[in-house]
Amino acid sequence: MKKSILITGCSSGIGLVAAQDLQRRGYQVFAACRKADDVARMNQLGFTGIELDLDDAHSVEHAAQQVTELSGNQLYALFNNGGYGVYGALHTLSRQQLEQQFSTNFFGLHQLTILLLPALLANGGGRIINTSSVLGLLSTPRRGAYAASKYALEAWSDALRMELHGTGVRVSLIEPGPIHTRFTDNVNQTQQDRPVKNPSIAARFTLPPEAILTKLHHALESKHPKLRYPVTLVAHAMTIIRRLLPGWMLDRILRSN
Repeated sequence: MKKSILITGCSSGIGLVAAQDLQRRGYQVFAACRKADDVARMNQLGFTGIELDLDDAHSVEHAAQQVTELSGNQLYALFNNGGYGVYGALHTLSRQQLEQQFSTNFFGLHQLTILLLPALLANGGGRIINTSSVLGLLSTPRRGAYAASKYALEAWSDALRMELHGTGVRVSLIEPGPIHTRFTDNVNQTQQDRPVKNPSIAARFTLPPEAILTKLHHALESKHPKLRYPVTLVAHAMTIIRRLLPGWMLDRILRSN
C-alpha cells in the first residue's frame, strides 16, 4: 500500500515541488489548495486535489474529513506548508490583519493537524512536518507579524512533539531561508510607500524550492528524523548567530536590513 501524505499550499513553490517529487517516490499525494481552479489543476497533474482554505474553519473540517476517508483512516504524513505573509511596521497593522495572519498560518494549521491526528496515529508511525522559516528563529523590522506566527509554530511544534512521544508519530520543522517562490508576490504589504524586500545580500543565497527536498525526504523516511531542518546558508548561519551574538549586536545587524 502506498504511503499517503497531505501537503497544504500546493498551488506553487515548495508545496508543488514537494507534491511532484513525492509522487515520483511512490507516495499517494493529497494536494491541498485554496482556489478551486488550482484544485482542478492538481487533479490534472495526477494528485488528489483537496480544496482547503486555512482561514475558514468549515473548509478545514471538510478537507480533513475528505482526507481521512480517502486514506482509509491511515494517513502516513501531513506536510503543513500553506501560509502567507503580512509585512509592515507593527503600528500599521490592524487587529484584523494580525488575526488573519495567525488564522491562516497558525490556527488553521492547528485545527487541521488535530483533526487528522487520529488517522496519523492509526497509521502507527506517521509524520507531521511543518514549514517554519528563518523568521521563526529571529524577527526583523516590518516582518513582525509573519515572524510572530512562525515563532508560535515553533513553540507549538515543540509541545506537540513531546506530547506525541511514544505514539510513533514524529514532528519536525523545516526552516527555510530565502527560497525563490511566489511567496513574496503574495505578501500583504501594509505600507505601499515602504514595501518590505529581502536585503540584497540575501538574493545571493536564494535557492529554488527544490532545496528543501533532501530535508523533506529525511523527515519523512529516516528512522530518526531531526527536530529541525534549516534550509539555505542564511538559515544555517542565523541558527548559529542567534546563539553566539549578544542581543544588542544582533539588533544592530537586523536593523540594517
